[in-house]
Amino acid sequence: MTPAPAPAHPDIRVPELSVSPYEISAPWAEELNRDIAAADADGAFPWDKWKTIRRSGILGVPFEEQYGGLGRTLTGTMQALEGLGHTCRDAGLSFSTSTQIVSVGIPLQAFASQELKDRFLPRIISGELITAHAITEPDNGSDALHIATTATRDGDDYVIDGGKMFITNAPIADLFLLYVRTGAPGPFGLSVFLVDRDTPGLSVGEPLDKMGLRTSPLGTVSFDGLRVPASRRIGQEGAGFLILDHVMKREILFSFSITLGEMTHRLEKVLGYAKSRRQFDQPIGKFQAVSHKIADMKIAVETARKWLADTGAKVEAGQDAALDIAATKTVVSEANTRTALDAVQIFGGQGYLTRTGIEQDLRNAVAGTIYSGTSEIQRNRIASLLGL
Repeated sequence: MTPAPAPAHPDIRVPELSVSPYEISAPWAEELNRDIAAADADGAFPWDKWKTIRRSGILGVPFEEQYGGLGRTLTGTMQALEGLGHTCRDAGLSFSTSTQIVSVGIPLQAFASQELKDRFLPRIISGELITAHAITEPDNGSDALHIATTATRDGDDYVIDGGKMFITNAPIADLFLLYVRTGAPGPFGLSVFLVDRDTPGLSVGEPLDKMGLRTSPLGTVSFDGLRVPASRRIGQEGAGFLILDHVMKREILFSFSITLGEMTHRLEKVLGYAKSRRQFDQPIGKFQAVSHKIADMKIAVETARKWLADTGAKVEAGQDAALDIAATKTVVSEANTRTALDAVQIFGGQGYLTRTGIEQDLRNAVAGTIYSGTSEIQRNRIASLLGL
């Protein structure tokens, strides 16, 4: 594994949100957007750009200052990540950045012992340690209540056996948060453990090649007699579903705030193209078939913005937002895919070429309707919450 870069420079921080969230990552745009097409084709994690992410300070936005964070609110973090999505054209890198924030750091700050917080949070926030959470399994997918990987108590340790797949950041991760079964299937049978990559009994598979988000590594993790001290358990035994619910709300809000920034940038790019590209002696934006697509893109962007803002405010206020989270994830992910496809159509032949980055947007967008619970799962949840 490529070693992590040197610790982030302590005096570089994300600027205040005084005018626009898009100011946040603008100083780093040139570095983040260098050789995007080549990086996508290569499909490897861009370690050089990870240095830029670390220097930008964005990894510390939602964390307490005592650990090296910036102490922003949930909605403030969403604004910062929207700015990253608007600025950075490497959607895979942005996705790994969101995963770094939410996978281990967020649950450690909320549920871990003080010893684990003091030991790991500063290095997670600096980006020195890469993190991943291992939830999805080959046979269970979105059915977290029936996770099959087991953790059996043995004195002061737990012994973990099983395997996970589709784990973002797994091929490069130093720390894993494992969601495993310590009791009967159901909401009180899950527990969570923090495990180092080099612990005997933990094996990481080769990176999985995929359609989009290609610079965000994806892999499998397996456990064979993995022995973990009970002191590495996060929260009480059986509290895993509570922790998972806390994390998944933020995973959806954070990752799709990035998506909102990407959609906004796409709209700006399409609008500029429609005004400058001429056919039949006029800009193509003058044709109703094109202008209506762009009008629908604008509606989609603003609808996504409103769902994210309202749902983020409810979660931040501690209100019940179960339906809102499912609806937000569905609305934003499907709008992202639809507007990416419309952008390809508006750019025509140029949109089909890799050099414009438009087709890459479409490949990246498709994943959003699958990860963090598919669109079908979200609609099942909404129907259930409506009493159906």
